[in-house]
Amino acid sequence: MPEMSLYGWFHTIMGIVALLTGLYSLIKYKVINSQNTSAKIFLISTLIAAVTALTLYKQGGFGVGHILAVLTLLALMVGRINEKGLFFGWLAPYFQAICYTSLFLFHSIPAITDGLRRLPVGDPVITTFDDPLLMSFYAAFLLIYFVVLVLQMLWIKRNT
Repeated sequence: MPEMSLYGWFHTIMGIVALLTGLYSLIKYKVINSQNTSAKIFLISTLIAAVTALTLYKQGGFGVGHILAVLTLLALMVGRINEKGLFFGWLAPYFQAICYTSLFLFHSIPAITDGLRRLPVGDPVITTFDDPLLMSFYAAFLLIYFVVLVLQMLWIKRNT
């Protein structure tokens, strides 16, 4: 795998900042809400990571990373619309939670894939995209995603 560029590092750092601030916000507030500083940082750094992802990996054409970036941008947009309560009435908080929590999944998939394909340097943990270890991480992330969503739905129901 080629050496990471400065631009690639910027993209990676934005993704890490997003995951850390989003996780903090989720733990502290139970849902992502842009009224909180940590959630604002999460949403802005997620936006930056998605936009920069669209310009990375141009040699291979439009790939999975680009699809996740587009889904991220859509989730940010739909989440924000629902945060403002512009659609779906009483269901808006639920749609907001689905959209913003999906961002964690969209961050986690390329993060673990790139991490395992690059580290340790010179002898990466995985060399193919269909490696069982990678598939296990994907399955774990999906399970965690659904558990967190259910917990958020219950929390929203109790608090609205």
